[in-house]
Amino acid sequence: MKASPTALLEKVPAHLIAQALHHPPSAPKVLPLLKRHLMDIDTSIHQIAELIRWDPGISARVLQAANSVVFSRGERCNSVELAVNRIGFEHIYEMVANAVAEQVLVRPLLAYGIEADDFWRRSVACGLAAERLAEVCDEDRNVAYTLGLLGNVGMVAIDHWVQTHQPTLGLFGRGFPRECSESERMLLGCTQAEVGAHVLRGWEFPPEMSEPLRWQYAPLEGLAYRKLGSLLHAAKWLSAHVCAEPGVRVPLPEDRLLAPLKMKATALAGHAFVVSSRLEDVQRRLDGDAPLEAA
Repeated sequence: MKASPTALLEKVPAHLIAQALHHPPSAPKVLPLLKRHLMDIDTSIHQIAELIRWDPGISARVLQAANSVVFSRGERCNSVELAVNRIGFEHIYEMVANAVAEQVLVRPLLAYGIEADDFWRRSVACGLAAERLAEVCDEDRNVAYTLGLLGNVGMVAIDHWVQTHQPTLGLFGRGFPRECSESERMLLGCTQAEVGAHVLRGWEFPPEMSEPLRWQYAPLEGLAYRKLGSLLHAAKWLSAHVCAEPGVRVPLPEDRLLAPLKMKATALAGHAFVVSSRLEDVQRRLDGDAPLEAA
């Protein structure tokens, strides 16, 4: 990873970094497959939603549109499934076509030294982990999945800002639980969690989504959003554990941070097999080795 010995002379407000990111990039494997299925008259709305769930970029676009004045009808939408049904095939096809034309594909996060495929894998793994935890903690699994999928969107915004304004700057960390937050704070004056929360608010996501993301490193400080913040914190451990290199041990989160879930940290490992299996299943379907679910 790159590292910078000096901080910026002036700190950058999180909302300014967030404003520069209009859409997160999309996964190269997902966009073409999604476009092909949208052109197939036999494709169900369920299959389209399934594909969109595997792509942070298109998921964000669809949810942003579903919460816009045109489609919202005054009701917030927090899950991809609801958003797809609200918007419909025609408008989703237009979004996908625009994304393909713009070539907004996942790229390496150079400021963090993270390869594109690794970041995509971590994002989907975190979404699947959050979904799994929601199933056992009586939370909405679709909302939890979206929260996990976009849990690191602040890193994308920070990398975009750094490459535009100071490409020699490098950010470093020690993995879970703090990730690169200490380096971000020292060099920029804010963390990816704060930036990510501003990104979601700017895209018209409700506080129920943005605030747990903001407090992901200190979920007990999230007041009314402590449970989802704790769920995201736990999901990030599961994601790091599942995606870790062989032989690498990811330290368990503190039990007190999981108190809103009424769960002990040692219980998390019991969900790793399910998350890993679901992640492998997503990969097989994207590679064409397994069909999409029809319903």
